[in-house]
Amino acid sequence: MDDAAAGLMQIGELAERAGVSHRTIHYYERLGLLAPAARQGGGYRYYDETALKRLEKIAALKRLGLDLGEIAQVIDLYFVDPIGLRGKEKVLEILERHQAETTARLRELGRFREELDANIARMRRLIAELQGDATAV
Repeated sequence: MDDAAAGLMQIGELAERAGVSHRTIHYYERLGLLAPAARQGGGYRYYDETALKRLEKIAALKRLGLDLGEIAQVIDLYFVDPIGLRGKEKVLEILERHQAETTARLRELGRFREELDANIARMRRLIAELQGDATAV
């Protein structure tokens, strides 16, 4: 490692410290969620502590239920705003949208459940009628 990479981590160390795989780091790079702090000859990537913090923030946002596309919308906000207010406001907006979508899906499922209950009851009546006709013969 030369002077430009001193104090930086190679991908293996970053992966270990963040508890993710090399493939995850490469995938996040392709999505624009993460970038190496430096590149050296031979394609070696070196990462700084900010990369580790970004991986930790990505994990925290995933635990909140955000997908990677949503995380891409907010991740930079946490690193340009020292108190993270803008990021938190955007996350709140996303979570409220998730809540509204979930409420709508629950209503749809409730209607579907009612239809299932009615169809099951109708089938039971038809079967009972057919069984009653069979015993009357």
